[in-house]
Amino acid sequence: MKPQTLSTFLIAIAAITSCAPNASKDPATEEQTAPEPEGPGIELSATIRRNLGVTFAEVEVRRVANTTRIPGTFEFTPLARREYRLPLAGHVELMVNENEPVEAGQPLFRFRSPTWPQLLHEIILGEQEMAHAEVQIQVDEAKLEEARSNLSTARSRILALAELDLPQAELAADAATIEASLPRLEAQLKLARIGLDNARRTRQHALHRAATAAGLSETELLAPVNGPDGTPIPGYAAIDWIGVHADRSGIVESLDLTDGTFAQAPARVLTTVDPEALRLRAMALQADLPQLSGLTEATIVPPRSPGIALQAGLPASLQLSLEAHPAERTLVVLAKPLAHATWVHNGVSAFLEVVTGEDSGKALAIPTSAIVRDGLEHVFFRRDPSDPNRVLRMVADMGVSDGRWTVLHSGVQRGDEVVLAGAYELNLAASGRDNSSAGGHVHADGTTHADH
Repeated sequence: MKPQTLSTFLIAIAAITSCAPNASKDPATEEQTAPEPEGPGIELSATIRRNLGVTFAEVEVRRVANTTRIPGTFEFTPLARREYRLPLAGHVELMVNENEPVEAGQPLFRFRSPTWPQLLHEIILGEQEMAHAEVQIQVDEAKLEEARSNLSTARSRILALAELDLPQAELAADAATIEASLPRLEAQLKLARIGLDNARRTRQHALHRAATAAGLSETELLAPVNGPDGTPIPGYAAIDWIGVHADRSGIVESLDLTDGTFAQAPARVLTTVDPEALRLRAMALQADLPQLSGLTEATIVPPRSPGIALQAGLPASLQLSLEAHPAERTLVVLAKPLAHATWVHNGVSAFLEVVTGEDSGKALAIPTSAIVRDGLEHVFFRRDPSDPNRVLRMVADMGVSDGRWTVLHSGVQRGDEVVLAGAYELNLAASGRDNSSAGGHVHADGTTHADH
């Protein structure tokens, strides 16, 4: 090989090597070379943007190729609902309305039951039995003490008569009779004490039933209150209507009884629900099971809707459910949001974004809805970094897409903004003028005009 030819060949190899990209750098973090836009752009003042409803979205670094999007629907968690039932049969008066927010401790409804006086009667009977048993114990203790005292006196007299050598047969017989009665008296005292214990248990059981029905503690039922005549009476004796209060805050989901109706226990009166106790129930393909196994983090994103920001995603904890459907070849994935947003409601559809694979698939991406078709080309409009009131029409050098975000290989860099809402109208305006003209602008009413 000639020296001149060899030298030329080495120079060419060096030039090719110097042009090769550095594989150790993430292409998403490097600024892409933006191609020249088609024309000088379109003027968009603040008034025009407001009239046309033009909005912008930032170019983001995303792992589109490694993102799996799973459709799902929000549902209440199993512990979100709280039922309130009627503990006793009676007339019901509702104190809240459907869809009304309630706080913990707020009255929900009250009822008057014919069974309530029966429970109070059992408490009173138990107290009467206790009082009778206590008095009987006092009587039996006095009898036993009297018998023991008489026996001691008789024995002392017997000893005294024996010292005087006097007859004591009659006195000895009386002492023997008294001594023989002691076991009977002790048994009567023991029986009275058992009766007191039984009376206490009967009263305690009746008091517990009444406290459960009233939703109060036993101490609250026994707390003294002023009666109609001003004398202190137990708290349970002053209860006529029994009120039921909310255990926790929430919203009244349903009213199952009509106001003023008579219902049997344990009829369901109403149901409350915690509006923030939600989870996303998504249906994933069973083929994605190897990628989803072991993952615990995901992002819940709303569907494209006016008024909801494109980046309005919520971090969520991911869990594979035990439920699967062999006929559809799907499995249930549950995601609980770690934050709350206004667009999250029961029954609302959303998407679960799960990032799988390595952390090497980052690329610059823009919303797919920002790209519009113009003939055989796909175009988008980039905001001019040097003039925020001007947008540039760009041909989209598209890469992979997940349906929500699309990777661009060129034309944008981090920090750029693209037209999101209004891209279709701008494309019509840009297509309606000559691309070789010096430029153009859009009037406030949406019409376009070429610059002169």
